Amino acid sequence: MIMEQTLLNLASKINAYLSNYILIVLLIGIGLFYSIRTKFVQVRFFKEGMKRVFGNIRFRGGKQKSGISSFQALATAIAAQVGTGNIVGACGAILVGGPGAIFWMWIIAFLGMATIYAEAVLAQETRIVGENGQIHGGPVYYIKRAYNNKFGSFLAVFFAVAIILALGFMGSMVQSNSIASCMNEAFHIPVWVIGVALAAICVFIFIGGIQRIASVAEKIVPFMALLYIALGLIVLIVNIQYVPRAIGLIFKYAFQPQAIIGGTFGTAIAQAVTQGAKRGLFSNEAGMGSTPHAHAVANVEKPHDQGVVAMIGVFIDTFVVLTVTALVTITPLYAGNDPAVTANGVMEGMNKANMMQIAMSRVFGSTLGPIFVAVCLLFFAFTTIISWNFFGKQNVIYLFGKTANSKKIATVIYSVIAIVFIFLGTIASNDLVWELTDLFNNLMVIPNVIALAALSGIVVKSVKSAEQANHTENKAKTEKEQ
Repeated sequence: MIMEQTLLNLASKINAYLSNYILIVLLIGIGLFYSIRTKFVQVRFFKEGMKRVFGNIRFRGGKQKSGISSFQALATAIAAQVGTGNIVGACGAILVGGPGAIFWMWIIAFLGMATIYAEAVLAQETRIVGENGQIHGGPVYYIKRAYNNKFGSFLAVFFAVAIILALGFMGSMVQSNSIASCMNEAFHIPVWVIGVALAAICVFIFIGGIQRIASVAEKIVPFMALLYIALGLIVLIVNIQYVPRAIGLIFKYAFQPQAIIGGTFGTAIAQAVTQGAKRGLFSNEAGMGSTPHAHAVANVEKPHDQGVVAMIGVFIDTFVVLTVTALVTITPLYAGNDPAVTANGVMEGMNKANMMQIAMSRVFGSTLGPIFVAVCLLFFAFTTIISWNFFGKQNVIYLFGKTANSKKIATVIYSVIAIVFIFLGTIASNDLVWELTDLFNNLMVIPNVIALAALSGIVVKSVKSAEQANHTENKAKTEKEQ
C-alpha cells in the first residue's frame, strides 16, 4: 500500500504539470494550426466524411488480401476511442471540473477533428508494405519521415515505448478495471473472475491479428453505440423538462466553474479546462497518435479519403456518445429536482466509476440502471482493449521485428504481458491505474505533435488535391446537365 500510494503521488504530480501546461498548449496549438492551415477541413469536408462513412456502410467488410476496409478501420478506431473515457472519464471530468468541463471537451474535439485528419493522411502516406503483404503504419513512420536523423529515431522509439506502456499495458488496465468495477456493482461477480474471463477471450482475439480485430469491431461498434444512445435518450425523454437547464449548466460553468466546484475563479477555470483537455484526449485520442495505426491499414483510393473518415470518428466519439453521457448525468444529478451534486458537495458514495450508474438508476431503478451501464461499458471497454492491443503490437514490431523470427517472438511476449496487465487491472486501485495511463498518454502526445507540425505541407497538399478533384467533378457534372 505504501509503494502504491507513493507511485500514485508521483504520477499525479507529473500529470498535473503535463496536463496543466504542456498538454493544453500542444493539443489546442496543433488543432488550431491544422484548422487554419487546412481552412477548417473539419467543416468544409464534414459532409463528405459523413457520406463516406454512412453512404456505403458495411457490417461485413470481407476478408482483405492485405489491410482492412475503410469502415473496418473506422470501426477499429472508434472501438479505441469509445471506451471508459466516454463514461468513467467524462464523469470524472464533470465531478472534478464541473459540467463546464464538457464544453472544453467539445472544443478539444472540434480542433481534434483537424488533427485526426492530418494523422490519418500522414499514416496513409508513410505506411509500408512488408514482404508478406502485411501493412504497417502509424506515427513512428511519419516521425521518421519528418526527421530522418538521430533525433527522429529517438522520437520514434520514445513514442513506441510510450504507446506500448500507455495502451498495450496501462490503458488495458483502465478498461479492465472499469469493466470489473461495473460488473461487480451490477452483478456482484468477484473481480478476479471477471479478470480471468476477460483475459481468456482476449487471448483468442489477439491471436487472430488485425483481420480478426477489425471483424469483431465492425460488428460490435455500431451495436454498442446504438444501444448506449437509445438508453441515454430514454433517460433524457423521462427528464425532458430538465434537459434545457442541463445544457445551460454546461455553458454557464464553462466560464463560471467556481460556482459549482468552489475555489477562486482562476483555480476553478484552470481545473475545468484541464479536465476537458485531459479527458478529451483520453476520449477521442486526436493528437495522441493511437488511431493512425488503424487508419494506416485501410484500403482507400487516396489518403484524403481516410482522413475525412477519421474526422467522423472523433465527431461520433465526442459530439454524440460523450454528449449523451454528459446530458444523462448532468440532467438528473445537477439539474433535476433532487440534485446529487450541488455547490455544497457530492452525494456520499458517488464517484466517477459509479456516477453514470446512479444517473441511470434514477430512471431504470437501482437494479436495472447499474446493469445497463455495466453492459454498455463491457462492450465499450472490451473493444477498446482489443484495438489498443493492436496499436501497441504495431510498435512492438517496429522496435523488435527486424526479422520474421524476432517479430514472432516479440509479439508473443508482448501479448502475454498484455494479458497479465488486463487481469491485474481488474484487481488494481482505480486511481493509480488512471494516473499511470494519463501519464503515458500525455507523453505520447509530445513526439506525435512535433512530427505533425513538421509535416503540415503533406496534409495541406492532400486537402488541395481533394478540392481540385471536387471542383473538376462538379464542373463536369454541371456541363453534363447543361
